[in-house]
Amino acid sequence: MRSCQRYSTDLPRGAWALTGLFVVLVGLFYTALVHADDQNPYSMKAVRVAYVEFPPITYRTAEGEPAGEFVEITRKVAAEAGYELEFIYLPVARTYLYLKDGTVDLWLGLSATPVLKEAVLESWISPIPVELSAWYRQDTEPLEHMDQLHGSMVILIGGYTYGGLRYWLEDQPDIRITEAPNHRSAVDMLKRKRGDYLLDYRQPVREILTHPSDAIIRESEVRSRNSAWMFSLASSRAAILREAFDDAYLRLAERGEVPPVRRFEKTFVLPGFPDEYR
Repeated sequence: MRSCQRYSTDLPRGAWALTGLFVVLVGLFYTALVHADDQNPYSMKAVRVAYVEFPPITYRTAEGEPAGEFVEITRKVAAEAGYELEFIYLPVARTYLYLKDGTVDLWLGLSATPVLKEAVLESWISPIPVELSAWYRQDTEPLEHMDQLHGSMVILIGGYTYGGLRYWLEDQPDIRITEAPNHRSAVDMLKRKRGDYLLDYRQPVREILTHPSDAIIRESEVRSRNSAWMFSLASSRAAILREAFDDAYLRLAERGEVPPVRRFEKTFVLPGFPDEYR
């Protein structure tokens, strides 16, 4: 008959105490990590979103809160994708800088922005169409060709690059440039004949036009563009975020909770529009 050797699992009392203390410390450390991740705005589920003053698409309310059609769509998409948003209100120039250095993860902006060509990954989805227009007084000729801007005074919004078109305008020796701080001021300058044409986007200008005081203002379309989520390539998760946002939008669109998916069609440009900024 084989004898069975007994193995003891008994440990000295001090060893058991140390083992218990180790287990407790590991549990506390894990809990602290989880709690810190929940509170950390830069955790993997937190997304830093830049937005600019571009009503009614994106803007900051009088209470300092982000608002606008694109903002609300982004909130729905982020919730569907399982991300939390930290909105950061910025001027356009600083938005470009923060996208390039990774201070923000994405911008609610416009596709095909030349200065960001190597700095961002654009979404496949374009929730909202955006149109750039030339605004003029009723006693001025409609803008039907870019050549008409030569010899004229053009009003631009401070900080806007217009997809790079500003640089072309500034390089033309016979086009004079003047700036307005915002859309309302720009329209008022145009009415007071401090410029022949105002280059500004359709949605924000139509939002602030009032009648009958602004009845003399007319519009010619210059270029159509597509809105997009612009993900910073300085972030290692740019591609992950793009896929998550695009997929979430598709699911929401199927349920009718966001506008139907738009095709990224070829955009309109006014004859004579510089090729390098199309």
